[in-house]
Amino acid sequence: MMSDTKFTKTDDEWRSILTPQQYRVLRQSGTEPAFSNEYWNNHEDGTYCCAGCGTVLFTSETKYDSGSGWPSFWNAVDSSKISLVEDHSHGMIRVEAKCAVCGGHLGHLFEDGPNPTGKRYCINSLSLQFSPDTSNMEGEE
Repeated sequence: MMSDTKFTKTDDEWRSILTPQQYRVLRQSGTEPAFSNEYWNNHEDGTYCCAGCGTVLFTSETKYDSGSGWPSFWNAVDSSKISLVEDHSHGMIRVEAKCAVCGGHLGHLFEDGPNPTGKRYCINSLSLQFSPDTSNMEGEE
């Protein structure tokens, strides 16, 4: 995992470390198709980090099936690691969620999530890197 210190990279540096699909989502605020992305149906225990910089953002403990087709979380590990920006794209008014460390587009925050927060962080899988929790696997064969 990288440091949580804010940093910037040139466009060429981002292109050299991200796949073209990740670049489109993280750096150009793109999105990926619902129900066909890597983590929407992931039920493993673990941690979700920013795919751009490695900052820890979410855990499986707050992940839930929202029916949206994207990974959804009812809370962030540390809300200061996520910047919220009003988004007027596509003829809608939404709240964009960005990594506060590298500025990468993650997805959007909605107010229709479950208790206890009522929030739904609807996040692109391409914006995330999942690290499984291996502590429960010790001794398994």
